[in-house]
Amino acid sequence: MAYVLPIDKQVTVIGALAEGSSIRSIERITGIHRDTIMRLGVRVGKGCGMLLDSKMQDLSCNYLQFDEVWGFIGKKERHVSVDDDPEMGDVWTYCAIDSETKLVPTFKCGKRTLENTTEFVQDVVSRMRHRVQVSSDAMHSYIEAMERTFGSDVDYGQCVKVYTHDAAQHPERKYSAPSFASAYRRPVVGVPEIEFISTSHVERLNATTRLHVKRLSRLTLAFSKKLENFKAAVALHFAYYNFVKRHNTLRCTPAMAAGIEKDFWSVGNLVEAVS
Repeated sequence: MAYVLPIDKQVTVIGALAEGSSIRSIERITGIHRDTIMRLGVRVGKGCGMLLDSKMQDLSCNYLQFDEVWGFIGKKERHVSVDDDPEMGDVWTYCAIDSETKLVPTFKCGKRTLENTTEFVQDVVSRMRHRVQVSSDAMHSYIEAMERTFGSDVDYGQCVKVYTHDAAQHPERKYSAPSFASAYRRPVVGVPEIEFISTSHVERLNATTRLHVKRLSRLTLAFSKKLENFKAAVALHFAYYNFVKRHNTLRCTPAMAAGIEKDFWSVGNLVEAVS
């Protein structure tokens, strides 16, 4: 009979993974083998993906913001050869956030292509109850994806930011944030409210995601070697973010603010829900 990790240890491991600890650091702290931690994280992560899919339906969001977070599988894109697995190289996590409740209704991991962008936008549309206003950065594929998916039944605007930092001219600032020069907002489809065209909340979400998903932390050795494991880790993060993590400005979880749940979840509740 296969050994099953006790539930209290499962909760400890999942809680540590959700808070951004690496697999090897959890192994050192708990004494649980890294392969066991990996299998548990993938299993719970897949369950979290199904949980999010079932819970995030018929949402009454009003203002959504879209963005993508960069990561890589196995190796960075510049090191990928023609003989490598097509999943190797850059991977982008598309995510949406509701500006009012801070809820993340859905996400998608994959290459940054028009097809994936369109699938992501279609997934968002299928979860909304009514017409929404959407904001994004100036990535051109969003415009075509919006036209394919929403048609004219959306208020969509872009927040275009201009930076002045040039790494070639200032190599000593290679890892520094670029200097912000200016920004302007432009309506693209429908009649969006100009003052609500923004990507500030989703960019802050990106920082939270990088903090809590070790595979997305910059300048570390913690990266995914399989896309399946990467997707499971991201799903675990967003389930933890929506249902367990208290949002300071809301004083509750995003799921509670959106009316999806009535009470706080613990990590134990999350593990139980996906078991």
